[in-house]
Formats: sequence, C-alpha cells, structure tokens
Amino acid sequence: MAKSKSQFVCSECGYSSARWMGKCSECNAWNSFVEESLNVGTDSAKAKGARSLIKSTKPIKLSDITLDVEDRLLTRIDEFDRVLGGGIMRGSLVLIGGDPGIGKSTLLLQVCKALLSAKTLYVSGEESPRQLKSRAERLMMSHEDIYLLAETNIEQIIEHAELLKPDVLIVDSIQTTYRSMLDSAPGSVGQVRESAALLLQFAKSTNTPVFIVGHVTKDGVIAGPKVLEHIVDAVVQFEGERTHSYRILRAQKNRYGSTNEIGVFSMESEGLVEVPNPSEVFLSQRQYGSSGSCICAVLEGTRPVLLEVQALTSTTHYNTPQRTVTGYDHRRVSMLLAVLERRLGVKLRELDVFINIAGGLTVEEPAVDLAIAIAVLSSVRDIPVDSKACVIGEIGLGGEVRAIGQPLQRVQEAIRLGFERIIVPKANLKSLAEVKKYVVGVEKLKEAADKVL
Repeated sequence: MAKSKSQFVCSECGYSSARWMGKCSECNAWNSFVEESLNVGTDSAKAKGARSLIKSTKPIKLSDITLDVEDRLLTRIDEFDRVLGGGIMRGSLVLIGGDPGIGKSTLLLQVCKALLSAKTLYVSGEESPRQLKSRAERLMMSHEDIYLLAETNIEQIIEHAELLKPDVLIVDSIQTTYRSMLDSAPGSVGQVRESAALLLQFAKSTNTPVFIVGHVTKDGVIAGPKVLEHIVDAVVQFEGERTHSYRILRAQKNRYGSTNEIGVFSMESEGLVEVPNPSEVFLSQRQYGSSGSCICAVLEGTRPVLLEVQALTSTTHYNTPQRTVTGYDHRRVSMLLAVLERRLGVKLRELDVFINIAGGLTVEEPAVDLAIAIAVLSSVRDIPVDSKACVIGEIGLGGEVRAIGQPLQRVQEAIRLGFERIIVPKANLKSLAEVKKYVVGVEKLKEAADKVL
C-alpha cells in the first residue's frame, strides 16, 4: 500500500504548512489554507513518468543567440498587440483573466481568426467542439488551421501539442486542467500550479506562445495561488461590466513590454470590436451644462485619453457622511476633500460625496486630482464647469497645483477633440510653448477654480 501524506497550502501565496492555520504567516490572509495530498511510495513512479514529459535543454552562449523581428507574432488586432508590447512573443506564457462572460474566450477565438498563417490549437475544458464551432460561426471564422481539443488532462494536452506542433496553444481554462500524478481536484492550488508549470516548460522548450484563461474570484483577482501569476510571463485582465458594451484590456504584468498600455474594445454581435479612439468613446455621453462634471486628460501607457470626472454632493442623513469613489483611489479622494475644506473653506463634513470616472476606466495617476477637486466644487456650488475647458494637474497638501509628466501629449489630444482652454500647472508651461494659446497655467487650486467656474 502506498503511504499517503497531506499538507496545507495557502491559496493566496502558495505557502505550505504541515498543519492548518487560520492566518497565513507569509501573506497574512485569513482562512486561505486548503489541504493537498502528497503521494509517496508507488506513486513516485507516476510522478517520474510525468516529469519525463519535460524535455531537457542545453546551455547556450549569450553571443550565439540571435534576435529578429520574427520573434513576435502580429495578430492584426492593434489593441491586443499594444497591450502585449507589440505582438505575441514566441515562447511566452500569457494568463488572461476576467469575470465570467466578459469576453475572454471570444477574444482568443478572434486572435485565432486573425493569425491567418499560424496553426492554432484551442484546448477547451469547459465547452465541447460543437459549442466552439457555434461560437466560431457567430464570429464568421473559416480558418482551416484552427484545431479544437476538448481535454482536461494536462499530460494529454501536452502530448497532442507535441504531435501537432501548433504555432499558438490556447488552454481554456487553467482551473479545469489536472495532472494525473496529483489526487486533488481540478482547480485546487496544487493542480493549478503544476499544470501552469508544465505549460511553461512546453512554451520555453518548443518556443511556442501559450495562452491560458484564468477565472477570477468575487474580489476581482485571478483565482488560484499567487504563484500562478509569478510563473507566467504576462498577466492580462479584462475590466468592465458585462452589462456595458465597452471592455478594457490591461496588462498587470508583462516581461516583454509596458504594463501601462490599455486596449479598448466594444462588445458587438460580431464579437469584440477595437476602439482606436477611446477619448471620443468616454466623452460620447457627456452631459453639457450640468454641474459636477469636469474633463481631464490622463496617460495610459503612451496613449493620452480624455475622461469625464463626475462628482455629486448631497446633504447626508447619517452621522458619518458617505465617501463613495468609483475608478480612483478613495484614500486620495479623502485627501483632496481635506484640502478643499482646509485651503478653500468648503464645508463638506455634512455632505455625502460621490466620485465617478465615467466609462468604467480605473485611473491611478495623480494628474486627475485637479479635475476631481473642480468637479466637487462645481457640485457644491451648483455651477457648471466651462464646457470648452480641460483640467490637468496634481494637487499637494498646501493646495498647490504640481507639475505632471508629458503635458504636451495630453494638451494635443484635448486640442484635437475641440477643447479651447486647457488648465495646466504653471511649472509645465515651458514645455508647452508651441500650444501656448490654448493653455492656462495655474499655481493654486483656488486660481484653477476661478478660471473654469
């Protein structure tokens, strides 16, 4: 009889322990330990057989390695290529996450369609080949070099891939795959980790790009151990609500490109459609003449994007007023509200404040500070912001407007969309000489408010 042992593994960070613990000592997560079986004895032969799937490699001199433009596959889906850093890097392992029904499988099928000269193997652990065929017909796909495989055993998937030798391998999803050497159920910490590790070895040894789809938890993070995100070369996540048509593709990790780039898509009946000009999309439903609305220019990677910042203030009915923020750091908004109270004398302690970045985009850079403050002031005073004004700037604790990076690109995008007055930090005026007739430099928050309200 084979002896059976078990260990407890944290589903958040992968830390293992011989006993169950309520709180992980590595990542401090509560109730994150799950039990995993460890097989020894006769099962070691099975493990040895599984390890034999991995091919050995030889050391290569750095000077002997050559690089050329063919190291990337272009999908001709510009928004997707932009997020990946200029195309699909050969031998890379890419994890794509997102809420159920947001469009992960649809995007990957469209990638298969776009790779006209590439042989693609699409492995599905959730849908049958007939279901995938029905989806492909909706996307008007007739590519002869797309192969479908309904399989969840990762060893069988690797064997089929080695025989077929595809140019691209897609596994949908990593939570449905399993290794026969492990007794735990598919989707468990051990199965997800070991399956991803084997796919990584396949990608590197055969120089084949591999895409794996990952489910997300109710908190919006990719399900499975955090080590999964360490194994892969890139983590790409879909953002947006299923009830809205627009989807935002963002790279949270990318070893071969920037993590600041975003791709914007619209979900239509024929699949995901690229949105080459997101600024027009985010401003398309803007309400003119209403208070609490201000336009700001932010940078997402190398792309300037104009956004509408919305604010609403109302008399509170609670002992503690509400502070609700969507699309921005709520702690930074609390700081901005404190600056408004202290430096401008705006009484907010008896008002509920709601902040929203329209369009579903999440903004991290502080250049949107000034737009949020102006929107709040506009709502409190019930005075609309100048509809032809765009506001850019970071706010300090003293109420000063601080310089921001790459102001010229932001101003040029605002001018292209018809804005006639762009409020910028005075420290940035030197780099804006060529567009000086459109820009107004300010040093203080009060000065900026007087210009646009």
